[in-house]
Amino acid sequence: MKIKRYKKVNKNLGFYINNFGFRQPYQLLADGTFCLAALNNKVNIANDVPKYLQGEIKLITTQCAIIEMEKLGPKLNGALIILKKYLLHKCGHEGNPITAANCLRSMVKIGNLSHYIICTQDRDLQENIRNMEGVPLMYLHSKTPVLEKPSEISMKKANEKISGVLQNNVEQIEKMKEKSGLIKEDKVKSKKRKRKGPNPLSCKKKKKPQAVQNCSLQKKVASTELEKTKRKRVRLPEHVKEELYKNKTALPNC
Repeated sequence: MKIKRYKKVNKNLGFYINNFGFRQPYQLLADGTFCLAALNNKVNIANDVPKYLQGEIKLITTQCAIIEMEKLGPKLNGALIILKKYLLHKCGHEGNPITAANCLRSMVKIGNLSHYIICTQDRDLQENIRNMEGVPLMYLHSKTPVLEKPSEISMKKANEKISGVLQNNVEQIEKMKEKSGLIKEDKVKSKKRKRKGPNPLSCKKKKKPQAVQNCSLQKKVASTELEKTKRKRVRLPEHVKEELYKNKTALPNC
């Protein structure tokens, strides 16, 4: 199971490294929900997450996330102590704090230029992060950290970048060829083929085989001979024969 898990995280992390410029140490931007889940499941984030990502990390939070945890009361003091150990980044909401979800969303809103990995158990925030390009999402599944696979928006953006780079490379190669004289400006025009008539041999009538012709001729000759040899025999009535005998006329052979 560990080998499969490491293969998945290497694939997902490699996607962000190759397409969005992520580098070590990876910056994990966490809120109070992530620290609370780690406390309840007895997960040491500082030790377990670097092993999972197989690289160095920086655990970061914002002033808005700390203030939100403080307002939720003493029941979350343990998670608050963990959160306060993280590096504090300026979020621009000093003096006018907002919710931790809105704060973290604003930190990655414009292209995630600082290459943050958002660490949260907040379902609404997770859905919002999935709709942003180039923003990795991490959460805890019981005691196991999980780096979610890239969203469809991130995949689409990466494909657009790759196609743009390929097109740019093709254009540069064509320009280099022109400068070096490998491509001639005056291209030879291809001759158009004239439309030809039908093949005269294909227009000829098909000849019947000689054996078939001979057979048909033999049948015709035989039929004509039979017609010649056939004679119609005329039968005369008796009274006619008597009249003929009386008149002493010759009778035909009947």
